[in-house]
Amino acid sequence: MAFGLMLVLEGVLPLLAPAAWRQTFRRMIEFKDGQLRFIGLASMLGGLLIILMASN
Repeated sequence: MAFGLMLVLEGVLPLLAPAAWRQTFRRMIEFKDGQLRFIGLASMLGGLLIILMASN
């Protein structure tokens, strides 16, 4: 169920604003590995925080 919700949410931006979505990925390709890792870590921590808040 959670994976399905993630796919739905990730599909919203390409559906509503495909040009902005493409531009974002063009910029992300130029990021250094450390920057991408930080974004991944921040995303994971944000997701965990949401899960913890929803479970209480």
